[in-house]
Amino acid sequence: MVSETETPAGGWLRGIRFSGFSLVMMVILVLAVVILAPSLRTYAEQRQQISKLSRAVADQQDEVDRLTSQRERWNDRTYVTTQARERLFYVLPGDISFLVINDLPVVTPLEADAAPVSTNIQSTKIDWLGSLFASTMTAGLAPQAGAPATLTPATPETVAP
Repeated sequence: MVSETETPAGGWLRGIRFSGFSLVMMVILVLAVVILAPSLRTYAEQRQQISKLSRAVADQQDEVDRLTSQRERWNDRTYVTTQARERLFYVLPGDISFLVINDLPVVTPLEADAAPVSTNIQSTKIDWLGSLFASTMTAGLAPQAGAPATLTPATPETVAP
């Protein structure tokens, strides 16, 4: 007995009629996929390698162009003179060179980072005046390092005959 309730998918599958031609075409299609799939995979991998190598060649060409322009700059006498002045602090005869030491701007701490200023007067627990006096006396009364003996020229009175 066949059930009277049939699903739409079941009815559609029963409605398909397989002929010999459709079966041959399906076999040819499956065979083509099996034969061509490895070749297509190899083709895709080779295209990826070609694109990577093309990018590498372009990067290397950019590097060659950069180095060529740098070499051309170093062939210019003015550029070499400028680099010698900036890097090695060379000057031409008659030029005056000025070196600015610690030319960085003074950085002020932010108000939030700084400790609040106290309005109370604080006293120190160390006698700084006594420490200053002791340090001065220690430095002044320390034995001197051996000074080199000075030679006095010989005079005729000091030379024995």
